[in-house]
Amino acid sequence: MSVKRVLLKLSGETLSDAKSSISEESLNRTVSEIKSACSSNVVQLAIVLGAGNIWRGAGKSVDRTSADKMGMLATVMNSLALNDVLNREGLKSKIFSAAGVSSFVEKFNKEKAIRSLEDGYITIFAGGTGNPFFTTDTTAALRAAEIKADIILKATQVDGVYSADPKKDANAVRFDKLTFKEAIDKQLKIMDSSAFALCMETNIEISVFDFYKDGNLRKVLNGEKIGTIITAE
Repeated sequence: MSVKRVLLKLSGETLSDAKSSISEESLNRTVSEIKSACSSNVVQLAIVLGAGNIWRGAGKSVDRTSADKMGMLATVMNSLALNDVLNREGLKSKIFSAAGVSSFVEKFNKEKAIRSLEDGYITIFAGGTGNPFFTTDTTAALRAAEIKADIILKATQVDGVYSADPKKDANAVRFDKLTFKEAIDKQLKIMDSSAFALCMETNIEISVFDFYKDGNLRKVLNGEKIGTIITAE
């Protein structure tokens, strides 16, 4: 795999542990993986973070629109934490947010974001799409399309895409490669439907890999065959 511009989709849980929504140990490990991958690869790296470590909605207690806005703000919190540690470790990074928090971070602008990547900054996209009812998976697909990313790296806790949940089904089969059509026909839950549809429309490949195994991000960027790759053909 030869890529120049990559969008890494991280879950909020990559920053957390059982005791804290933003854990120093987990945050440092995530930054260590990014630093290692960037030091051995000439790549323009964009990142979208989820917010599940802080906020997953509130059932019937809070209106969905308000709950999603709270989730967007939670992604800004995660992005600020990640950005701070990246900078501490000597990595240039910059945050753009679709949500209105201009006193904290710069408002998202496609041209400025692309310029940031070209100038060597790890570029973090916060605030979701700026609209409720869309997940951070959809944000990742949208931003990848806007910046013309070569691939989306979907960081997970399993080593690829399976026919069923491998934690629940001992007979689950792992796929090395899939087409978008196969993934849809098999009803595999890789991303939410809006995100997946956008990736198909814009023909952006998706690589699903285990981020929790040390060195895997570097290996994916080095072209090693780990996880599952999803392509148009």
